[in-house]
Amino acid sequence: MMIVGVVLALFVGANACVLYLGLKARSEAADIAVANLRLEALVGSAPALAMIVRADGRLELPDRLADWFGLSSPPRYLDDLAGRDGGLTPEDARAIAADVAAAQKAGRPFARAIRARGSSRALMIQGNRTPRELQAPGGVVLWVFDATDSQAEIARLGDERAEALEAFDALTGLIESAPLPMWYRGPDMRLAMVNSAYVEAVEAPDAADVIRRGVELVEGSGIGGPLANAVVARDTSKPQMQAMPATIRTMRRMLRVYDVPLPTGGVAGFAVDIEELEQARSGIKRFADAQRAMLDRLSAGVVQFAADRTLAFCNQPFRRLFAMRAEWLSDRPEFDRVLERMREANRLPEVRDFPGWKAERRDWFLEAGGAIEENWHLPGGVHLRVVAQPLPDGGLLLIFEDRTEQVQLASARDTLLRVRTATFDNLYEALGVFAADGRLQLWNNKFRALWGFEEEFLSSHPGVDALAAAAARQLAKPKRASLIGDLVRASTVERQQRGGELEFADGRFFELAAVPLPDGNGLFTMLDISDSRRIERALRDRNEALEAADRIKTAFVANMSYELRTPITSISGFAEMLGEGYAGKLSKDAHGYVAAILESVERLGFFVDEVLDLTQNDGRTPSIELLDVDLEAVARAAAQAIQPLAARRKLDFAVEILPSTGRLTGDARRLRQVIEHLLRHAMGGTEEGGRILLHIDGTAAMARIVVSDDGAGMTADAVAHAFDRFAQPGVTRGGERALGLGLPLAKQFVEAHGGAIELVSEPGEGTFITVTLPRR
Repeated sequence: MMIVGVVLALFVGANACVLYLGLKARSEAADIAVANLRLEALVGSAPALAMIVRADGRLELPDRLADWFGLSSPPRYLDDLAGRDGGLTPEDARAIAADVAAAQKAGRPFARAIRARGSSRALMIQGNRTPRELQAPGGVVLWVFDATDSQAEIARLGDERAEALEAFDALTGLIESAPLPMWYRGPDMRLAMVNSAYVEAVEAPDAADVIRRGVELVEGSGIGGPLANAVVARDTSKPQMQAMPATIRTMRRMLRVYDVPLPTGGVAGFAVDIEELEQARSGIKRFADAQRAMLDRLSAGVVQFAADRTLAFCNQPFRRLFAMRAEWLSDRPEFDRVLERMREANRLPEVRDFPGWKAERRDWFLEAGGAIEENWHLPGGVHLRVVAQPLPDGGLLLIFEDRTEQVQLASARDTLLRVRTATFDNLYEALGVFAADGRLQLWNNKFRALWGFEEEFLSSHPGVDALAAAAARQLAKPKRASLIGDLVRASTVERQQRGGELEFADGRFFELAAVPLPDGNGLFTMLDISDSRRIERALRDRNEALEAADRIKTAFVANMSYELRTPITSISGFAEMLGEGYAGKLSKDAHGYVAAILESVERLGFFVDEVLDLTQNDGRTPSIELLDVDLEAVARAAAQAIQPLAARRKLDFAVEILPSTGRLTGDARRLRQVIEHLLRHAMGGTEEGGRILLHIDGTAAMARIVVSDDGAGMTADAVAHAFDRFAQPGVTRGGERALGLGLPLAKQFVEAHGGAIELVSEPGEGTFITVTLPRR
């Protein structure tokens, strides 16, 4: 029983074990079935289908794959892939067969793109040896992918790639041919590409050398340098621009450097040469400054408004004209506010609708027809010329010219023209104005009446030659009419003033004159000088008669002087004989009478000699004998001759002869007469007890004789006629100045020596006479 029990227990245990194993196997089979279903579903939804090519060429493939190949039924062998109605092309079938054979022999995987003839699908085949698990020794498993969509995308991408390559080539060519330096930096900020302009700017052999050496276009790498600017562009993903100096082909230039960040992490850059721009900008600024300085010196007021209609500039005349303070203008007021301030200052025309008037002036900013000009009549008689010029930038330039004075001058000019016209027509002279081409432009009534011209003839503005031909009939000598043309051409063409005379047939004489006018015309005048000619002829006849009478008078005086010398000599001789006692001894009184007779005879002889000297020279320079003369000896001899007369008159007679007196070339007799005449003139004007001085000195070039007295002096009229012949300057004390012949004779003798004589005198102050004589 125990054995049976043990056997039974073992049997039950074995059955239980078998049951457990069966249940487990069943569970695993169910799991495997589920997994197979999942794999089948996964394979069925996979984008690739598998096909097994066995070693004998048989194919194992799903029906769906046959449909991909464009076959109505699944092929059995590899060669059946190239069907009649579909399948692969013979070329693709042979290529697949070759790839399969290579994979079977060498185990080399392959991939090939094909397109089935009976299908629109594009297929991608990847092949490799079958794994051991597939139990197909020597076979090849082919995975077929439906690449229809992928191929379309690939084709599209290929087209885009081609377009991108074309655009890249064009952009590369553009960058290479660009005249400005361009470059590209990688994320590490090192140069990765440069164009030819960059290479040329840094004077490198080629782009590769620039990239290899990292040659920078702009010097410096610190703050504000080219690398710093590029780093900022890369880090901020914003383009950067900075003006930097650089040396380009040994010349210092100003560059505007742009750094543009790229999505790749690099930075593209280019540089624009702005040297000319900076110079132009600097020149424009200097020009603007100079222009504003010049506008400040103008007399016209100038104000400029910006595009936003705010005040941009105004000169000093504008501020003065409209009484505006600089502090208010510094706030850049708008156009409307400026007009309102001008109205407050009573510097705008009086208008009823000021807002409308202001709106019309506001439209000046939008005016497209050029400058606008207006005339403003302000209270108080002020006239302004206003010019509004719209500016290209939308601003406005206003110019205010104060024309008050011009208007007043124009009014005065119109009045003056009317007065001149009236005066012109009523002048005694005949006037005509000729243009530069010789045509008559203006004339007065006297001109027309004098020549007897018709108004119609003058209104045609005839030429000077035609006018002269018409005027010839009025002249005593018609050929003399050409003088009119000569004078007019001299004033209009040669711009010279000339004159002449014409005699009319009726005996009248006219003085002609042609004067150039500032406007290029010529003024022709005719003045009737007939009366002047008659008076001139009468005066000439009278002058000839007076000259004849003067010659007769001079001859009479000369003859009378010669005739007087004989009795004077006789009287002097007999008086001397009486004084010597030839007629008996004389009493004391008789001796006084004889002395008086001798003195009178001496004076009379002196006057006769003076008259003879004047009449013999007859106003001409007397002849002199030039010899070497000791002027001191001559002066002393003249002083000794005058000394007795000075003693009798009780005069203080002083003589000063300095060592510088020296010698000169002249006539000793005439020089002595000069000194005596001057001394006698001084004595004649000096009261008893007065003082007379004879002073002589000299220089290397000349000698000077001075005679002065402290007498009564002479009036201005007497001084003016002191050297006239036979003049009576006034004072005749003692008879010494009765005829006034001493000074005229002294002047003649001094001038004969090439010297000069000067007389200075005032009433009550005495007389001062100076004579200068050259040494040679």
